[in-house]
Amino acid sequence: MNDEQPNGNPWTKSLLVWGGIFLALFFAVSLFSARNDIGAQAIPYSEFRAKVAEGSVYDAQVGEQRITGKFKNGEAYSTVPIPNDVTLAPLLAQNNVKYQGKAPEEPNVLLYILLQALPFLLIVAVGFLAMRQMQKGGGGGAMGFGKSKAKMLTEKQGRVTFADVAGIDEAREELEEIVEFLRDPGRFSKLGGKIPKGALLVGSPGTGKTLLARAIAGEAGVPFFTISGSDFVEMFVGVGASRVRDMFEQAKKNAPCIVFIDEIDAVGRSRGNGLGNSNDEREQTLNQLLVEMDGFEGNDGIIIIAATNRPDVLDPALLRPGRFDRQVVVPVPDIEGREKILAVHMKKVPLAPDVQPRVIARGTPGFAGADLANLVNEAALLAARRNKRLVAMQEFEDAKDKVMMGAERRSMVMTEEEKKMTAYHEAGHALVSVNEPASDPIHKATIIPRGRALGMVMRLPERDSYSYHRDKMHANLSVAMGGRVAEELIFGYDKVSSGASGDIQYATGLARNMVTKWGMSDKLGPLQYEDQNEGYLGMGASQRLFASDETNKLIDSEIRTLVDNAHVRATDLLKAQIDKLHTLAQALLEYETLTGDEIKQVVETGKIDRPEAPSGVPLPAAIRGTSVPRSGRSGGLASGFGGISPQGA
Repeated sequence: MNDEQPNGNPWTKSLLVWGGIFLALFFAVSLFSARNDIGAQAIPYSEFRAKVAEGSVYDAQVGEQRITGKFKNGEAYSTVPIPNDVTLAPLLAQNNVKYQGKAPEEPNVLLYILLQALPFLLIVAVGFLAMRQMQKGGGGGAMGFGKSKAKMLTEKQGRVTFADVAGIDEAREELEEIVEFLRDPGRFSKLGGKIPKGALLVGSPGTGKTLLARAIAGEAGVPFFTISGSDFVEMFVGVGASRVRDMFEQAKKNAPCIVFIDEIDAVGRSRGNGLGNSNDEREQTLNQLLVEMDGFEGNDGIIIIAATNRPDVLDPALLRPGRFDRQVVVPVPDIEGREKILAVHMKKVPLAPDVQPRVIARGTPGFAGADLANLVNEAALLAARRNKRLVAMQEFEDAKDKVMMGAERRSMVMTEEEKKMTAYHEAGHALVSVNEPASDPIHKATIIPRGRALGMVMRLPERDSYSYHRDKMHANLSVAMGGRVAEELIFGYDKVSSGASGDIQYATGLARNMVTKWGMSDKLGPLQYEDQNEGYLGMGASQRLFASDETNKLIDSEIRTLVDNAHVRATDLLKAQIDKLHTLAQALLEYETLTGDEIKQVVETGKIDRPEAPSGVPLPAAIRGTSVPRSGRSGGLASGFGGISPQGA
């Protein structure tokens, strides 16, 4: 449940409490051991006898170990007598001193027991204090490891409703039906319908699975428990299963209710994959979860909602109807969904009149809800940094470039030779892309270092694409080779740099997928020769080839042929348009960053329209170089020539 933690340091408060208890104990000891001669004047026994002889003593209480009393002037006295002094009584009687005997003091048993027990009480108190802190901070501690860590979601976390969820209408509608069932079960039960026992939210990271669950909590009006899959498993055997039982016991007490398990793949992986003993702690936890969700004991009124981005690793028994009756796919939003998501997040930001959510949505294909929220936040931060009162379209464009291409590294010092090679490299990518009909339009080209690249050409599709054609893949291969070919033509084959390493890696991976997975090789035919498997517990991925040695050689030959043909295609194109390559490289050197429209304008007219460049003024052609020294420069000119790569690449 939702335990509220007290303010301040709990250790400090506990120490203060126990300190007060010990002070009270010492005060009690002091009371038990108090003596009635406190404040009396201690005098020698000879002086006491002299005072008696001169008539100054009023009374005396004579004990075996101490004589106490008062002088006639009212002062109290105390003295230690000589044992067996038989002359004291006659002396007191002779001087008219009132005296009486005092019984020997009995030992204080309670004081003795208390003093002997103090060390033991101290040890017990410290142990109890430590155990209590373990129970508070460790989710159950030594006496409560099996207690569930599920927390009830309250209004303090901020109420989220379905109005805050946009761009995933189909997923939202399926979950809205569960909420309606909780509100009005009779509407469905009169037709024989039963409430779903569970719903599994499946989707890529950032698509809004947890947000949907919070919206259900805000709309349902019933208790909502939330827990992470990793909260079940501990190092102690049996703890996870005990926590599952305890969680369902809490849910039964609050039924009807909803239990949300985030990242269920942490506890719901397929059984039998353990090393050594297959019946490990995680499998015991999963077995208990399976029994609680659909076993002999009914859990009427308890709806389990789980979220994962790895449905392929879940145990089949967990996915069957009766446990998770529905698998709700939460997809990456399309352009309409992105526009709605942007509208939700832009409500919290003061916008300038020139902001166009539709344009931003069209320029952010593949963005999930979390990415769009981050984009709006970055734009707001940029506007605040520039001391603006409103967030304009320029801030959104700059934020989009930062998110897609990385932050600019203007502090990075590059020599003129390095800038020149970077400009020609990116100009090669851009020029090939402009002349490839199947290529995506260029969004922006820059020679300003961004992220891990020293330059970049970003391409964006005109619409959302869910599959890619063969001609587009050949175009992407040619664009990938454009930067390397430009370096070869301008600086010579012996002076090419390592900046094309990312392009070569991309082209090789794309060509391999075309041959081994997508059946785009005429010699090998429409067969799959390669399968990608996840390593144990996600430790990397491995690829298996289902082919003989001769076929493997043919696969390598076909991959080489695809990349070589793309290289030849880019070479022929750049040789035919070498003057445009020089002009485009010079424009990049002069302005550092060019938009897609400006690149198209430079290629078509050799001119550029900018406030700092008068309209219609032609750009000077770059001086054709032969070689540029590459002293001490590391690789990475343009590891990412395009922002959107083909599916599976």
